[in-house]
Order: sequence, then structure tokens, then C-alpha cells
Amino acid sequence: MDIPVRAGIVLGVLVVIWQFVIGFTGWYKDPVMMNAFFLVIVFEIAVIIWALRKTCATAAYGRQVANGLVVSVVAGVLIVCGSLVFTTVAFPDYFKELEAAQVAMLKAQGLSDGDISTQVAAQAAMQTPIMNALSGFIGTVVTGLIVSAIAGAFLRRK
Repeated sequence: MDIPVRAGIVLGVLVVIWQFVIGFTGWYKDPVMMNAFFLVIVFEIAVIIWALRKTCATAAYGRQVANGLVVSVVAGVLIVCGSLVFTTVAFPDYFKELEAAQVAMLKAQGLSDGDISTQVAAQAAMQTPIMNALSGFIGTVVTGLIVSAIAGAFLRRK
């Protein structure tokens, strides 16, 4: 198995494990701790840089960007699967609990019930298992492309 595929599996597994940590600790319901999920961005940057360092001796810039993209796509597929299991099997009330946390945060900000209803309704379309999983995939691939484009400029065959 080549390095980008292996790195993609590592990244996907790390993100899914972290998602379940967030779930089992209940941090996704806490207005402050829910932001801990975004540590996955640091995971992705670290794994892509690790993979590109492993391949830089033989890969020019374009190949390094492609390597980073492979890492991201492989991870993204695993993240979609993990996300679907998370929101449909392990935490079937995830979106209801997330909405309740959002309502509490908006009330704490002093918004009126009408404004709260408007904001919650606007985000309701994204609050499905499929949309959540696809958002994870797209976010992983876009982040991976950006990180590889930057890191590949430095970590490449000279």
C-alpha cells in the first residue's frame, strides 16, 4: 500500500475516533467544547505534511498536490462512513441535541424567539446524516487540497 493511501486511512481513522470522543463526552452539546471538533484540521495538516515528507524525494510539485489529494479523498470516504454510523447508529438524537444546544446559545445571546426560529430553520437543511457526512467529505478534500498546494511547494523533489 502506498504512502498517500496509508496516510488517508490513518487520517480517516483519527477523525472518526475524535468524532466519537466528542460524542461520548457530550462535548457536541456544550457551546464551548463543541469547537474541539475542529482539532481535526490540525490532524489533517499533520498527516498530509507527514505523507508529503515521505514522498518528497521522488515527487515534483504536481505529484505532491495529487498525493495530498489522495490522502484527503481516502480519509473523506472513511469519514463519510464514520459520520453516518455516528449520526444514525451511535447517536441517533445527535441533530435534536445539537439544535437544543444551538437554541440555548442563541437565547444566551439575547435573540428573540422569532430570530432563533429563523436561524434554526435556516440550518435545518444541513442537519441530516447525509448532509453532515457530505460536508465532512467536502471539508476534508478542500482542506487537503489547500494544505497540499502549500506544503507541496516546499516538500518536493528539487
